[in-house]
Amino acid sequence: MKTETLQVKGMSCGHCVSSVESAVKEAGGAAKVDLSAGKVTVEFDEAKLSLQSIKEAIEEQGYDVV
Repeated sequence: MKTETLQVKGMSCGHCVSSVESAVKEAGGAAKVDLSAGKVTVEFDEAKLSLQSIKEAIEEQGYDVV
C-alpha cells in the first residue's frame, strides 16, 4: 500500500469531508481528511489504482487538487 498526502482546495465543512472520503473509497482507496489544513491523506494499492485516478475522483466532486 502506498500513502500520499494531497493539498485540496475548496473543502469547508463536514459534507466536504464526506464527499472526498466517499469519492476516494469508490475509486478503490482510503482517505483521511484534515479539513483545517486542507489536506487529504490517501492510501491505495498502486497495482490497482493510480494517484492520478484518485485526484480525478476528488476533482469530480468539485474540489481542486493542487
